[in-house]
Amino acid sequence: MNIRAPAAALRILDLLEQAGFLAYAVGGCVRDALLGKTPGDWDLCTCAQPEQVSAVLRAAGITVHETGLQHGTVTAVLEHEAYEVTTFRLDGAYSDHRRPDVVVFTDDLYADLSRRDFTVNAMAWHPERGLVDPFNGKADLRSGVLRSVSGCSGGFRIISATVSNKRRGARLRAS
Repeated sequence: MNIRAPAAALRILDLLEQAGFLAYAVGGCVRDALLGKTPGDWDLCTCAQPEQVSAVLRAAGITVHETGLQHGTVTAVLEHEAYEVTTFRLDGAYSDHRRPDVVVFTDDLYADLSRRDFTVNAMAWHPERGLVDPFNGKADLRSGVLRSVSGCSGGFRIISATVSNKRRGARLRAS
């Protein structure tokens, strides 16, 4: 596996790790990199609380915008690129089918990955520790299968799966 993250994303990961926090690239950027595509953006996740992320990055001279604190997200701007950094979390119900009504922060990467929609989006990567893939998303990518992590439902997610499916030529599989 040959994932090449931008130097700025690697710097953010390194700063968080040096401060004692686990940090990974996560989701679509990992998926796209495994497919050999250049990710449009790099999302990062960490066990650090949003305030801790902001403090660590600001101390290093990085501009931070508190864009989604209620969901654990801050946006770091480095080298003219925005990087969303989100605290590992567990989500409650999605009454609007888009954003969780309740978010609980956790220090458990696997719990965070388990809340994601599809196995191909439930992967994390670190330049030293490598790929974390508890739901076999990489195998699903190779097989062209789009599979739910844990019974995700709702019209929005089904439409999202259908659109993603058509773009990739994958087939849906119930789980």
